Amino acid sequence: MNEELDQILISSSQPDFDQRLVQLRMAICQAPTFNPRSEEGLKVAKIIDDFWEHGDQAVTQYTREFDKVDLTPQEFRVSKKDLKTAHTEIDKKLLKSIHDAIENVRKYQTEIFIGNSKHPGIKYTPINRIGICVPGASASLPSTVIMTVVPAQVAGVKEIAVVSPPRYKGSIHPVILAVCHELGIDEVYRIGGVQAVAALATGTDTIRGVDKIVGPGNMWVQTAKRLLFGEVGIDSIAGPSEVLIIANNKANPAWVAADMLSQAEHAPGSALAFTDSDEVGKKILDELKKQVGQLSRADETSECLKQFSGIAVFNNLDYAIDKANEFAVEHLQIQCGDESREIADKIKNAGAIFIGDYSPVAVGDYWAGPSHTLPTGGGARFSSALTSNDFIKSTSIIEYDKKKLAESAEAIIRLAEAEGLDAHAKSIKIRQQD
Repeated sequence: MNEELDQILISSSQPDFDQRLVQLRMAICQAPTFNPRSEEGLKVAKIIDDFWEHGDQAVTQYTREFDKVDLTPQEFRVSKKDLKTAHTEIDKKLLKSIHDAIENVRKYQTEIFIGNSKHPGIKYTPINRIGICVPGASASLPSTVIMTVVPAQVAGVKEIAVVSPPRYKGSIHPVILAVCHELGIDEVYRIGGVQAVAALATGTDTIRGVDKIVGPGNMWVQTAKRLLFGEVGIDSIAGPSEVLIIANNKANPAWVAADMLSQAEHAPGSALAFTDSDEVGKKILDELKKQVGQLSRADETSECLKQFSGIAVFNNLDYAIDKANEFAVEHLQIQCGDESREIADKIKNAGAIFIGDYSPVAVGDYWAGPSHTLPTGGGARFSSALTSNDFIKSTSIIEYDKKKLAESAEAIIRLAEAEGLDAHAKSIKIRQQD
């Protein structure tokens, strides 16, 4: 199995180097969602269509089909008692770490929040009701609750509904429930996948619809979000996890390999290393072979390394930086010694940048403050990390008096008439006849 990983090491000295990079980028860009015309894409569309007509019945049907759990509509929502019990029974040291992580995120999200700024020409209003998708299939991710709920609370969102698949004894993992209780969230549904996204978007007799859906998820979840965009707002296409590490000869190959595996183990997950050193590239590969066998999810992680990962050796670091901007990955780490910050300044496209040897992705996933809900599949070219500012909407405010309108009337009329919109022009002229 380890020998099969040799294929992920490519070099600029190979004639098909650029072609291999293109293929790798295409694989990563296509990983977050299904092609809408594929069998799976059509399945997502059918599920969504069923919700418009069948509502709660569709939730029950597809939860049975995908999660192998039978739920009646009365069982969709987790009781307040179960939330409190999970919080009471959680390990107290873990609860303390959760509390501290919440405070770190709240501090950061408050500091960057623009909704309190004052300008007479704009008004900021929190979104009224949001839905949060918390993954629970390949791994239980209570950190996602923190990274999505806290920014929404900072923005002033009043109603927050959390959905997560019933993959733990027919319900949601108790640590996820404990974090919800810690944050004061009591609207939690044990449903996941397309059915959860569709229920939040369309609303059912049991689950009220929301105005925006956020959170990471697999291809099924992100395809559903994409198809339902417009019916509801979404944050971004936050699909399978990605990391790209730029490493020169000052990097520690063992650390680079460990950081690659931390994302590949999501299964699916993508892990890339770009370097200008043949020696470093080979050492990273050796470390991957050694470390992957030590993981509890070794087989799944190895498959992700073969399908969505690579170690690319460039003839110079500037070319590697250009390609990193082209890939526009979710997490971008820079392990280049004292050159790390200078290189970071050249990065234009990344969901989050982690600078230096002591800033692995896990610091951002759990602790630093920025949300770990980030655009994937090249989406960092035009999308951003989820922040408190994603939970407010801006409304333009325009207020002219008689004098100010008179000063601008001639120019406005001229522009309206140039577009052939007579009624627009007359709406100004009629006010000038007094």
